[in-house]
Amino acid sequence: MPQFKYKATRLGETYEGSIEVTDRFAVYKHIRGEHGTVISVRQVQKFSVFNFDRITLALNRVKTYEKITFAKNLATMVEAGLALSRALSVMERQTKNPKFKDILVHINKDLNQGSSLHAALEKYPKIFSSLFTAMVRAGEESGKLVESLRVVGSQMESSYVLKKKIRGALIYPIIIIGVLVIVGILMLVYIVPTLSETFKELGVDLPASTRAIIAFSDFLKNNFFISIGILLTVVGGGVYWFRTKRGGRVFEFIILHMPIISGLVREINSARTARTLASLLSSGVGMVSAVSITRDVIQNSYYKEVLKRIGERIQKGSPMAEVLSEYEHLYPILMGEMIAVGEETGKLSDMLLEVAKFYEGEVSDKTKNMSTIVEPFLMVIVGVAVGFFAISMISPIYSLSSSI
Repeated sequence: MPQFKYKATRLGETYEGSIEVTDRFAVYKHIRGEHGTVISVRQVQKFSVFNFDRITLALNRVKTYEKITFAKNLATMVEAGLALSRALSVMERQTKNPKFKDILVHINKDLNQGSSLHAALEKYPKIFSSLFTAMVRAGEESGKLVESLRVVGSQMESSYVLKKKIRGALIYPIIIIGVLVIVGILMLVYIVPTLSETFKELGVDLPASTRAIIAFSDFLKNNFFISIGILLTVVGGGVYWFRTKRGGRVFEFIILHMPIISGLVREINSARTARTLASLLSSGVGMVSAVSITRDVIQNSYYKEVLKRIGERIQKGSPMAEVLSEYEHLYPILMGEMIAVGEETGKLSDMLLEVAKFYEGEVSDKTKNMSTIVEPFLMVIVGVAVGFFAISMISPIYSLSSSI
């Protein structure tokens, strides 16, 4: 049975203790039975060669929707009058993710020791982004923590929905290409060898394309596992290279100049930039800091460079719209014009929010119609592949029949 250490208050006095019970709920029940109020509860890790609890915590991850729920629920409870420590204790009991539960326990412990919420969150940079902690800090310093938590929750939710739509739009072409590859492998392994034997028996003079397909089929059939190993090595090597700085740069250049995809990529990055800046500025974060944090949020290196240049120019007194006008190949003209209006009227965060909503709507519409847009290109790819195979394997049969 697990052992728990707890700290509680009773009649204005703080006391500590330990108890072996089934779970944390039993600890809370025990303390209530003593007419006490819980301050903190932590599980004592018993020594073991294989600490399965730690393994479980390491393997688990905190999903985006859990962080969204955390921000929104914490805002609601604080607005209702609950102290941060009490609100975190409630959320700790509610979450079913053991890793997130452990993080909330430690955050609550830091708060009880006098730490601020943003300082406690900064200890978990892999869970809470710089955007999240910066907005919480701005909220604490301005006395508007509830508003900041709601804004960051909405910002994360919008980004999460946008990612889901993009991934959903990519499912159709991936399935089609995957099926095409599988069918091609099956034909090379089972159909081509049969036709190859027929051609050898009849002594047909084969064209170069047919000989290439037969040679590839023979290699695949006689060295199937080696072929799979080569395929996995090539795919794995390609993925690894594209994740390097140089490879990622090449991949970003390709998608920024690829028909159809390039426009979508520009709108996605424009929407993400505008919404992040709007969220930070509305929470009271300074302009230079907001641009710097947005640069950390954006993943495309070309957009990172632009945001770095914007930050440098803003420090020198240049308006953001002026810098954006120099990068119309990345940020659309409309975004620069809206930002110029926002800077002139003093409502930059409102204008940025409108820009974000507009481009998020554009991305949503395009992802809905993505299958319709991509389908002709997929049909061309399938047609070329099937046509090449058909011509290569059927033309020797025609030449044989014409010579009879």
